[in-house]
Amino acid sequence: MLAIAAAVLFFIAFLINAAEISTNDAFTSTNVMLLGLTVLALHLAGVGTSWAARGRRR
Repeated sequence: MLAIAAAVLFFIAFLINAAEISTNDAFTSTNVMLLGLTVLALHLAGVGTSWAARGRRR
């Protein structure tokens, strides 16, 4: 799920950059790309997969 969110953020960053949309300083394409990288790093670290990390106990 976090990988999909990262892909959406990367796509938004691409659109902002490609269309040269003027945004405020906090919502630039670089900042959106960095948010996407953060979400992707969280996905690779295993955040959000707590159900698999606990496993089954007998």
